[in-house]
Amino acid sequence: MAHRILIANRGEIAVRIIQSLKELEWESVAVYSEADARAVHVKAADHAVCVGPPRALDSYLNQDRLLQAAKESGADGVHPGYGFLAENAGFAQKVLDAGLVWVGPRPDNISFMGDKLAARKKVLGAGVPITPGSDGPVTLDQALATAKKIGYPILIKAAAGGGGKGMRVVRSDAEMKEALEGAGRESASAFADARVYIEKYMEHPRHIEFQILADKHGKTLHLYERECSVQRRYQKIIEETPSMALTPKLRSAMAHAAVEAAQSVGYENAGTIEFLFSEGKFYFLEMNTRIQVEHPVTEMTTGIDLVKWQLKIAFGEPLTLEQDDIKPRGHAIECRIYAEDPLKNFLPSPGRIALVREPSFSNLRIDSGIASGSDVPPFYDPILSKVITWGTDRTEARGRMLRALNEYVILGVATPIPFLADILNHPKFIAGDYSTHLIGDHFSKWAPTASKEEQALAFGIASALFASDGGTQRPAAVSAGRGMAPVWETIGAFRHGEGK
Repeated sequence: MAHRILIANRGEIAVRIIQSLKELEWESVAVYSEADARAVHVKAADHAVCVGPPRALDSYLNQDRLLQAAKESGADGVHPGYGFLAENAGFAQKVLDAGLVWVGPRPDNISFMGDKLAARKKVLGAGVPITPGSDGPVTLDQALATAKKIGYPILIKAAAGGGGKGMRVVRSDAEMKEALEGAGRESASAFADARVYIEKYMEHPRHIEFQILADKHGKTLHLYERECSVQRRYQKIIEETPSMALTPKLRSAMAHAAVEAAQSVGYENAGTIEFLFSEGKFYFLEMNTRIQVEHPVTEMTTGIDLVKWQLKIAFGEPLTLEQDDIKPRGHAIECRIYAEDPLKNFLPSPGRIALVREPSFSNLRIDSGIASGSDVPPFYDPILSKVITWGTDRTEARGRMLRALNEYVILGVATPIPFLADILNHPKFIAGDYSTHLIGDHFSKWAPTASKEEQALAFGIASALFASDGGTQRPAAVSAGRGMAPVWETIGAFRHGEGK
């Protein structure tokens, strides 16, 4: 039976969901604010409904309007993607109450695993190791007592949090009061919940997560791990699978723990169990009750379409896969491309994209929500696209990623493409010996590696490319950090004297 699914999201994830719907021969309904009227996801969908004015972030958060749009368009299901309302148990329940299918976990799954304290207790009861810390929310006196027990440094975390909000590292009693109050205020503002708790802070951990699929018939599978340790301000920017840190024995133990954690709450649909890994030991961090930004690397190595399975599971289909059927092959790497300026402390870079030229070669995938002429509004998350490469081994996947970044042209807004290439070329990354502090330790004062001469050359080539695509004016000032990844092969020749 064909279905019609409203996608309560925008940008590249909306396009990604539309692709899976097309393969299933189901219909898609895009929603958009007036600021996104010309967006790629709107053009790609079978149907589209405007849900709000251009300046309102609330356009994509207006639950009643989204449900009205579903009714108007004849949708029988809602896929939230990630972000926005994807982990909002109240919205999930409203969708179900409206007689629609929610493409995601049950509301009780979302609310339970969204409470970090409740989740910690639950998975600990299932035998999954957790980081040492407080048993519940803490006052100042309780925080000081817990810190004395487990030892500094400690990490204050929001009980309802995520994305680095409501988090503070504390290294002494003297820092505790101010950090606790600041974390509580930030948590209350971001999540309407001021509760915070304490965990032992690990100095150089790795962030490793396991993908889960679970149907409504009691079957739970894992699709192996993703390494997500390349982070800036707790935001993942490069992911890969498999992790270079895991032995087969550790991988098996973590996979078992991930399945146990999911089963402990009767989890359904796609989800991710996240762990911290340090000194050969792993600890439950949290569960993300949605599809992840980095899901494509798992798809590249397993050949399994996770979004298709989200949709099938939501409509009651059983998993036809068995655990032994899932045999990852090769290595995959993903880089997230944002409209951010690395030369300006990664400030968002909204505007109109003058030109996009995507690389194209084998074993490359680009999940994109942009095209030449696309607007990048200042109101939403600045992610533009994701670049994913596959290789028979990590060296091949990394080489293909560097080629992809070198050939990816985005003009008109700043992007961190050259910054990402510099990370991929760092000895720590090349060796696979890195932690969540890779960027802080080695790129805290990043500057483009291109010289002024090279930047001038890049500007000239970019201008020519822009003109060849019908541009009527030269692009804004270009540097290695301002959306310029276009022509590094030419610049490489220039460096070796061939272009002089």
